[in-house]
Amino acid sequence: MISFKQLPLEAKAAVAAGVVFFSMMISRTYLVERLELRTWRWLLRLQMMLFVNVLMMIGSLHIWRSTVAIFYRSSAANSFCFRPWKIIVLTFLVLAHSSFFTLLFLVAEEPYIFSLAAYTCLGAYIILIFFLFTLGSVEQAYKFLAGRGVKTIGVSKSSKLAMKPVLAVMATVALTTVGLLNASQPPAINLVEIPVHKLPSSMDSLKVVLLSDIHLGPTVGKTKLAMIVKMVKALKPDITVIVGDLTDSEVTAIRPAVEPLGELSSPLGTYFVTGNHEYYTSDVSNWFELLKSFNIRPLHNENVKIRSPSKSDDWFCLAGVDDIEADVLHYSGHGMDLKKALSDCSADRAIVLLAHQPIAAKWALQDRPDINLVLSGHTHGGQMFPLNAGAYLMNPFFVGLYKVGQSTFVYVSPGTMYFGVPMRLGSRAEITEIILRSS
Repeated sequence: MISFKQLPLEAKAAVAAGVVFFSMMISRTYLVERLELRTWRWLLRLQMMLFVNVLMMIGSLHIWRSTVAIFYRSSAANSFCFRPWKIIVLTFLVLAHSSFFTLLFLVAEEPYIFSLAAYTCLGAYIILIFFLFTLGSVEQAYKFLAGRGVKTIGVSKSSKLAMKPVLAVMATVALTTVGLLNASQPPAINLVEIPVHKLPSSMDSLKVVLLSDIHLGPTVGKTKLAMIVKMVKALKPDITVIVGDLTDSEVTAIRPAVEPLGELSSPLGTYFVTGNHEYYTSDVSNWFELLKSFNIRPLHNENVKIRSPSKSDDWFCLAGVDDIEADVLHYSGHGMDLKKALSDCSADRAIVLLAHQPIAAKWALQDRPDINLVLSGHTHGGQMFPLNAGAYLMNPFFVGLYKVGQSTFVYVSPGTMYFGVPMRLGSRAEITEIILRSS
């Protein structure tokens, strides 16, 4: 029988990840009623970060072996550049692993350089793992098809050894640079016209500005939020809605960064619903109070009647539901309650629902097909390659406008900023300018 000491490092990391995951299950079941709520949620966040980091150890070992250890027995190990290269790779891996911990310990009005560097390394880490795996698979496929006895003519052993890591690193540096440049640009203004069944003709051309997934925290601060608010004000919306994941931090940690939200002003109101990340902060009540002080109304499984500026008898129902993550985390007093959110919403009137996750939009439409429009976020449009494919497969609606049935639409925002990694590859941050059309 093989002992734990005899296991390879990757297997040990996998076992450690299993232990941390088991401890998370204990926290979610046994400890949930035995610890003070704030302590329990902080512990859960810490366990999640440890779990991710232990899993990352498997990838880090692969990166080290593919870019450093592979050269130990070659002439490259004796070169002047090899020692600095080892230090660069080690620093890169340490920064990537430390990124998630900045959520707990390094949040302020503006991002710390360390946080930006750590999350940039995390993004590059994801890209590098992808290319090392892809090039390794291509190499193995070539060996299988061509036969192990086939030799590459004119290519030395040391050159063949270096080819895969050099190509992977070059591609990673190139894509990381492009991703950083894309994310540093202001969000695009995306104009979308959506027909809304039963919308009164007096409310035709009503302008709704949709924001989502701003993620105030380690890498998004006051300056970027002020830019977003300035762009929204220039659009002069009738209504502004924020569909979740406004923040990754507690109010006390990031209060000064939120001040630009106080400048948002829409004639028919500014509204907010929670995303999954609001519940990870364990500080939803304080966020609600802060937003109310800025005249931003949280829709906590509730609705409001949006009345026509020109004809008060004309109105539609704007409803919002809590994010479904509240149910997963057993967040007291919170959880998606569609029946409560749509109470007093007449079937004779148009209904617009704010729901952070596309899966919640799907569930809502299955339960209430009379909903005319759902506005969501959450997916980030995948945010960056190669995560786009996973985000596409995991969500019933990925990004953009979808028609469901005869007269229902779902719009999924790709996000107004980004989560953690300050990169965008294969996606673009946007502020969505929605024009509602009576049909």
